[in-house]
Amino acid sequence: MTDQAVGGTPGRSPGEVGAAQFYGRQRELKALRADIERTGLDTLTGRKAPRARVLLIAGKPGSGRTALAEELVAGLAADYPDGVFRVRLTEPGGDPVPTGRAAQELLSALGVAEPPGAAEDELAALVRTAFADRRALLLLDDAVDAEQVDPLLPDNPASLVVGVARGPLTGIPDVRPCTLGGLDPKSAIELLTAFTGSVRVTVDPQAAETLAEECGGLPGALVLAGGWLAARPKASVADLAKRLRALTGDPITRAFTLVHASLPQPAARILRHLCLAPLGRADAHTASALAGCSVSAAATTLADFAALGLVREVPGGDGQYEPAAHLVPLLRAQLEECDRPAETQLARARMLERTVRLLQSGRAVTEPEGSPARRKLAGMPRALRFPNAVTAAAWLDSRRPVLLAAARLAVADGELDTLARRLIAALVRALAAHRGAEAAAPDLYGLHRLVLDVAERRGLHRERAAALLNLADLDARTGRTQDALLRYRSALEAGREANDPYAVGRAMESVGGAYQELGDWHRAGDWYGRALAQRLARDERADQARLYGRLGAVHTYAGRYGEALRSWRAAAAGYRRLDDLPGYARALSEAARVQEYAGRPEECLRSCEEAVEWARRAKDVRLQAALQLRLADTLDRLGDPAAARLHRSAAERLLGSERSAYEIRSASVGD
Repeated sequence: MTDQAVGGTPGRSPGEVGAAQFYGRQRELKALRADIERTGLDTLTGRKAPRARVLLIAGKPGSGRTALAEELVAGLAADYPDGVFRVRLTEPGGDPVPTGRAAQELLSALGVAEPPGAAEDELAALVRTAFADRRALLLLDDAVDAEQVDPLLPDNPASLVVGVARGPLTGIPDVRPCTLGGLDPKSAIELLTAFTGSVRVTVDPQAAETLAEECGGLPGALVLAGGWLAARPKASVADLAKRLRALTGDPITRAFTLVHASLPQPAARILRHLCLAPLGRADAHTASALAGCSVSAAATTLADFAALGLVREVPGGDGQYEPAAHLVPLLRAQLEECDRPAETQLARARMLERTVRLLQSGRAVTEPEGSPARRKLAGMPRALRFPNAVTAAAWLDSRRPVLLAAARLAVADGELDTLARRLIAALVRALAAHRGAEAAAPDLYGLHRLVLDVAERRGLHRERAAALLNLADLDARTGRTQDALLRYRSALEAGREANDPYAVGRAMESVGGAYQELGDWHRAGDWYGRALAQRLARDERADQARLYGRLGAVHTYAGRYGEALRSWRAAAAGYRRLDDLPGYARALSEAARVQEYAGRPEECLRSCEEAVEWARRAKDVRLQAALQLRLADTLDRLGDPAAARLHRSAAERLLGSERSAYEIRSASVGD
């Protein structure tokens, strides 16, 4: 698992005993620290090092490479005042973490906002920019190759990167790997003693040496052996060494096989199913859903696993546990051997269903008392209910990476698409409720992409249209207007295939909006006209009024003032029929703007006065003040400065001294 164990009494979890201790590796630590100050090739040639120094710790999983990296980082942290940042570059199942996702994790830790839907190279560039003026320590754990590491390296020699990998990262210059084997015998026995206590080692030191040899000195095997002995105070060290010698495989495989076989069947089943947990992390809820047992039983079992060295509690994870990365392939092998595929799929479904219900509960607690969502929440089992919105938000924040991974895994599975869609929908709503749509936008972008994957795979045209519209909206919001335009057109096609009038109308209007953003007034007006025709045919009056307004704006930009005025008057009539006083006042104000542009100041004055009156009736102070300023400007042009001053004074009185006249004038009356 790691090179770390905690001194203490037999039968107790390392986490229960006290402060962590680090065993051995002093020579390696000394060499790594010396490597920081080593003269590099750039310095030898007289050039300043352009990038951060990279220290590499290489070794097989279970050799204690991550523990050595953490010990090194802990000793160096004080020299890097801008912080220590960690990211794991391999999934628990062995797949490389995409560079974009690793960059997202670092940006989140740095507190740097990322544009929704940003490309991988853009995210990596943001990471390098964020580290450009920081003296920071970056730990890249379990890297697969140099191509995965290189984009994340800060272009800043004041920072330091500690990498962990199986072997050398060929392609990154001036990196000398510190390669790990097993612990020396003395350190290996000290680690075992931390689990067993000193008596059993003292009475048979030769057996302890033999056991350390059987474990190959590998911390991953030694921790499992120590946990097995700690759980059996009467078992001898020699007996364990004999048992391990009788098994086949490498030291970690033999130690794991022994521990797994010694577990009661229900516990062994829970352990095997932990490899199904997203990111390999499971709390009591996840474990209970996977195994089909109670939450309390799962919590007890996870704590027992921690005492055996099978899992560790995630720091700051609020009750989440994860098996050591080198055990995950062994857990998967045992799962395939011991559990039928149908049982495994049922466990996945239970886990996803539990996650959906927790997300629904976390969303419902943000609703007002007495609302339908709160009434539904009251009917949920107590274990699934959050007491308040603060607790739900903290849970969502601590579980966010796991929840996003759960959505990715559910979609990748391909056989649980219905549950995957429910999970994504619940996660989208929970993120928007607790984090806000803007803050959650990068996560929402990825989730909408997953919905699109499922919709395309299943031929779900309505959901495909919805996903494309959501993605296009986010593209448009971040300035990728051409990308948004392509997606809006695809959404229009999907809406037509689904015979979904809402999606078709929404897509046509959005295509018009994209062309308007691009300054193509002719195409924008054409698409707004198509959308308006559909709304007229369906007698959707609110949409009609809005689209008349959008047409009016486009005609105004294009200088077609006659058409613009007709459109704004039609919009005003529509809002009047809807009894929408603010909308009516705004439409009148825009008609006045067009009259002003067209050189008709008297008509502009009358329209403005009418708009001011309706804004007053609508109690829209901001609009009323802006219109008063427009009236003042018009009166100045008509040669009546005294009346103009009266209207400016009225605007100032409406808004007080909080905003200047310039700020009021700058605000669009049509907002």
